[in-house]
Amino acid sequence: MKARLFLLVAVLLSASVHAARRPNLVFILTDNHGAWTLGCYGNKDIRTPNLDRMAAEGAQFMRAMASNPVCSPTRATYLTGLIPSQHGLHSFLDNKYMMGPEAYYTLKEFQTLPGILHSEGYVCGLSGKWHLGDNLNPQDGFSYWATMVRGSTGNMYEDPVIENGEVKQTPKYMTDLWTEHGIRFIEQNKDKPFFLYLAYNGPYCLGPLLLRPAQNRHAEYYADKDLLSFPRDTAHPWQYNNLAYHNNPVSIRRVAAEVSGIDDGVGAILNTLKKHGLDEDTIVVFAGDQGWMGGQNGFFGMGDHTRPFGAHDLMMQVPFIVRHPGGVKPGRPDMMIANYDFLPSVLDYMGLKNRIPQSPKLPGRSFAEVLRGGTMPWETRMFYEMEGTRSIRTEDWKYVARRSPEGPGELYDMKQDPHERFNLFGQPGHKQRQQALATRLDGFFEEYADPQYDIWKGGRSKARRLLAPPDHPDHRPLRPSQ
Repeated sequence: MKARLFLLVAVLLSASVHAARRPNLVFILTDNHGAWTLGCYGNKDIRTPNLDRMAAEGAQFMRAMASNPVCSPTRATYLTGLIPSQHGLHSFLDNKYMMGPEAYYTLKEFQTLPGILHSEGYVCGLSGKWHLGDNLNPQDGFSYWATMVRGSTGNMYEDPVIENGEVKQTPKYMTDLWTEHGIRFIEQNKDKPFFLYLAYNGPYCLGPLLLRPAQNRHAEYYADKDLLSFPRDTAHPWQYNNLAYHNNPVSIRRVAAEVSGIDDGVGAILNTLKKHGLDEDTIVVFAGDQGWMGGQNGFFGMGDHTRPFGAHDLMMQVPFIVRHPGGVKPGRPDMMIANYDFLPSVLDYMGLKNRIPQSPKLPGRSFAEVLRGGTMPWETRMFYEMEGTRSIRTEDWKYVARRSPEGPGELYDMKQDPHERFNLFGQPGHKQRQQALATRLDGFFEEYADPQYDIWKGGRSKARRLLAPPDHPDHRPLRPSQ
């Protein structure tokens, strides 16, 4: 009788601990990845069955936007909730800050998602791309650390990686490598609250690798496909880089194969969670670091690949899916969210609203109530910046301001002209609206920008700028890739 009573008490205590346990978090982030490349976002050419299933089982945000078009700034924004003119990374970080005597961690003065979760008792693991500095050493409470030496990707099969504190040649296809590390981390920590940051360096839709056919398991399938979801058009006059990939079937098929490779990894992670009974205990977020265009409007690439810098919606729009069975209500929220909304939202949803940083003041808003299936007021307003280029996106309008001499300014009626083909900047009848949007744009950055990183007012950047005045120490003339 006593033995049965003891067993009953043990079972009840175990159930109580299990019920009280905070949810795990798996944050899967891809590199240079437009939402339109996924089946669940309407692509009929690229096979993404696992992400399509994840979207059906979770909240798939149809209008998620990145506040910058390149890697380091957007990753910093996801982890801090701050915009580039707050965290100081306006462009991608130089390799000299990754390894060697000048290496340093660029976010060390801020509260970050891994740092907060680590302080709350979570085991934190990184598998994949870091690109925020001092890559050799685990940062912000990460105890599991497998990453890349650089931020850019030259070859998915040969680029050096960091494992167990040592630099080595990658032993296999990098997408598979990061998936395997992610699975290993989950299995090592399945009995503890954990945070896995699985940061793929794929699909990586740029660079010379796009001139070589894919080598992964999907290459054969796409080898003869036309992939008409990639529009064939004359290159836009502003296209500065990536001209060799424009309308190139080798490049297009490579992108498709790499996206499907990512989908395989997502499926393996979801299967691992299910295998260990962690489905209902784990929030899985899938997102892209910034948007990417594959021929739309004659653009190929991101906003830093045009001159002047681009601020097209598809250079901002990223996939954003949140899955948590029994917690997140499945559906397709149409509200426009930004990557700077992620940090306050995920902490709020995880029951850590009290840990949302208060200083510096976050520009983002929590949409946790929508994840839970509720409704809330939500004004459409999204702000974007790439060095000297800034824009505001409302429900109906987009206004883009550029500092001279990069110009011109842009104004688009997003209801009547969703593809942003007809620039109304300076046109008769729009002066009042243009001025109102300019005032809102200036007011936002006046409220949130840190003066030391506000480059509109002479501030500095932690990253070397692509477009800086000729007399500025960051000035570096670039030649377009052909």
